[in-house]
Amino acid sequence: MTPAGATAAAERVVHFVLPGDVDDPTAPSGGNTYDRRVCRDLPAAGWRVHPYAVPGSWPRPDPAARTRLARRLAELPDGAVVLLDGLVACGVPEVLAPEAERLRLAVLVHLPLADETGLDPGPAAELDARERRTLHAVRAVVATSEWAARRLVTHHDLAPARVHVARPGADPAPLAPGTDGATALLCVAALTPRKGQHRLIDALATVTDLPWNCTFVGGPGRDPGYAAQLKRRIAQSGLGDRIGFAGPQAGAELDAHYAAADLLALTSYAETYGMVVTEALARGIPVLATAVDGVPEAVGRAPDGSLPGLLVPSGPPAALADALRGWLADPQLRDRLKNAARGRRAMLEGWEMTSHSLAGALERLRHEPGSAR
Repeated sequence: MTPAGATAAAERVVHFVLPGDVDDPTAPSGGNTYDRRVCRDLPAAGWRVHPYAVPGSWPRPDPAARTRLARRLAELPDGAVVLLDGLVACGVPEVLAPEAERLRLAVLVHLPLADETGLDPGPAAELDARERRTLHAVRAVVATSEWAARRLVTHHDLAPARVHVARPGADPAPLAPGTDGATALLCVAALTPRKGQHRLIDALATVTDLPWNCTFVGGPGRDPGYAAQLKRRIAQSGLGDRIGFAGPQAGAELDAHYAAADLLALTSYAETYGMVVTEALARGIPVLATAVDGVPEAVGRAPDGSLPGLLVPSGPPAALADALRGWLADPQLRDRLKNAARGRRAMLEGWEMTSHSLAGALERLRHEPGSAR
């Protein structure tokens, strides 16, 4: 190892490679929020962070974006600890593999690439194969839930010791006063097919005999066509006066939406964790969610073992409609769920635990001898 490399390995410095839109307020996402918090909080855990946002249409970048990423990695000293967001890294194993012996590479997987809803089988298989090559080339993988770690180990045949978990934290927040305790429904998610807002709309169309209103908070991301589809669906169902779109929100504006909410709804097809679940629970708001992937882990349980919400199977459309009807029509059920949500609220881990877990993974990477394989 060169003297520069020895210095890099001796210091607690991590070079964090991020998507180009990580700070774009019009494209908020759980992954971007997580990445920004890591950049902010890791120094308190003893690590200096050098962030690099790399523009590109990840995970399918054009040649110019690949070249920028390759050049950025080539500029780093031998032995440098490098954490790459999986959206950037997992689709370009040919860029990472040449640097895997020289650098100490780790990939932070927010969502396996092939799990994005709406992909055709061919492109999904190609992305899956590229992700597998990437994760086998690097020295460490960081997942954002226990479920995701198990999935990556089994699906990509990774050594369990190389896969670490750093769950998202939740910031303390005041209890949400809500609206009337029942009728104000909130869905916070990018308007993409994976988040499944269309099936929430279909379920709401079955309970029009009960009072409710629903607000969708989130931007169209990379799929403006889906947002237009949702609006057409609402118009066809005659729900235009009961469902509103607030667009992407953050800070005080998002806090205000949570404060007015009686129930958070998340109807995703795939979700490695679900940060909006813990954001709602931090305010004592019960959750109605599809029981996919890491969502049950995020929902968790209150100290007495009760669920702070309603988890429904992802497949049968009637399950979501029945859960909504139960929430809206049964005040005793609502009371039980609100009490459980407040109990769960007291148990949520903060972002300092995320940084602590990630710092532990980086420390092991820093001291790991030899090559990535």
